[in-house]
Amino acid sequence: MPERNTAGQRDAVIVGGGHNGLVTAFYLAKAGYKPLVLERRPQPGGAAITEEFHPGFRCSTLAHAAGPLRPDIVRDMELEKHGLQLINPDVAVTALSPDGRALVLYNDLEKSSQEISKFSQKDSARYAEFQESLEKMGRVIGEALALVAPNIDSPSSGDLWGMLKTGRAIRNLGKKDMYRLLRWGPMAVADLVAEYFETELLRATIAARGIFGTFLGPWSAGSSLVLLIRAAADAHPAGSACFATGGIGAVTQAMAAAAQQAGAEIRSSAEVIEVRVKDGAAISVVLATGEEISARAIISNADPKRTLLKLVDSAHLSPDFVMKLQHYRMPGTVAKVNLALSGLPRFTAFNGTAENGALSGRIHIGPEIDYLERAFDESKYGNFSRQPYLEATIPSLTDPSLAPAGQHVMSIYMQYAPYKLTNSDWESQRVALGDTVVKTLSQYAPNLSQLILTHQIITPRDLEDTYGLTGGHIFHGELALDQFFTMRPMLDWARYRTPVRNLYLCGSGTHPGAGLTGGSGANAAREILKDLKK
Repeated sequence: MPERNTAGQRDAVIVGGGHNGLVTAFYLAKAGYKPLVLERRPQPGGAAITEEFHPGFRCSTLAHAAGPLRPDIVRDMELEKHGLQLINPDVAVTALSPDGRALVLYNDLEKSSQEISKFSQKDSARYAEFQESLEKMGRVIGEALALVAPNIDSPSSGDLWGMLKTGRAIRNLGKKDMYRLLRWGPMAVADLVAEYFETELLRATIAARGIFGTFLGPWSAGSSLVLLIRAAADAHPAGSACFATGGIGAVTQAMAAAAQQAGAEIRSSAEVIEVRVKDGAAISVVLATGEEISARAIISNADPKRTLLKLVDSAHLSPDFVMKLQHYRMPGTVAKVNLALSGLPRFTAFNGTAENGALSGRIHIGPEIDYLERAFDESKYGNFSRQPYLEATIPSLTDPSLAPAGQHVMSIYMQYAPYKLTNSDWESQRVALGDTVVKTLSQYAPNLSQLILTHQIITPRDLEDTYGLTGGHIFHGELALDQFFTMRPMLDWARYRTPVRNLYLCGSGTHPGAGLTGGSGANAAREILKDLKK
């Protein structure tokens, strides 16, 4: 093994330069500390990066839409001053049906209601009521997500005050919405949307928000909770569309610039292979080069399993803790396909014309609840879906800089693609996965295959091996009732600390863990600062 070179002790070392790691670095630096961010890959950003995958074609490699980011984080980091330009198209999502119809939902409630009325007058009226309830509940949930999860056994005065405020906010919802909040969380999202709407395409489009990125189908208990968590950041029932000029990597580039201006240091191509522990406390990190860097606080933006079962020697953890963490669920279900296209696909729903407006947001493929459930069924038995649920975007419509003039990029999430395949492996199924995605989309845009210049196919195994997402799980762990709030990642360990003193977690495997919002990083920074100031 290479000789270890020990440098002077740092205030804090952050393992991983994903968005939460950069947010944590910013708040530590703003408080006067000098954090060092170590990123394994050539550029910081984690799952929020933009890369060229074909000459002249750039795409958001993994995540293609912002969370949306928590407004207070955007404001504190002054991301716009650091070059971030967000794109919010009028169209939120266009849901396509095999019969050639399209349901276009807008950010504007009135426009959405008008579009829904083409399918059902009843659904049009109820859509506004549903959004109003989501908005009220979302505000309450959003306040809870911004808090550090309370210590259940020995709550501090701050914990008690936070719980009291949340309790009051729930009561202030009024009897009807308070009961809805308590009832909806454990429900299957299929049951929830069926109570409100009769149009299958609308039901499926809203239900998809409760299953995206999870090992849940629309009939799975607790899938409504995922919808409610996402409503905390965005009350639109089917979600909105928020992109960045230059791809989603522009978000993390702006975050990196903000953190550096505040006083943080960022090193790329610096892979941490070990967190060294002495007398029950983390004392340093060891890089693949053999360099050793000691720090008062070591903060991991990697997922809980990678941090505590791979970087830390399990001898420093109790057998009970190790066993529980081994059962923390992280079954990846998402694959990603990026396409370089010689032109704009002609979608049957728009009579072959280039309906740029309707295609400027997210494109939903999954026309019925039963379609989504059948796609999930295949993954339960270790097979990827042959008729998958897809979410696609054509970001070059709103940001022409991503492709040569007249040409386009298409970014496609494919679900369900289980991390573990039965009687096969992902390398041998890579081409079949890409073919399945193109074949499914071609049912709605028949000329798509003729336009493809190249594919970039990212399997769940790639998500683990290349991007460091254990199990290929894009949220660092299942968003489920038993892995949420005070139980994320585990009961008694939801406050960003770990059983190893001076070792912290700040990634999406911690509360609130709701995607590209920055919430986990900001919450973690508050707790870490308390310890550093001691």
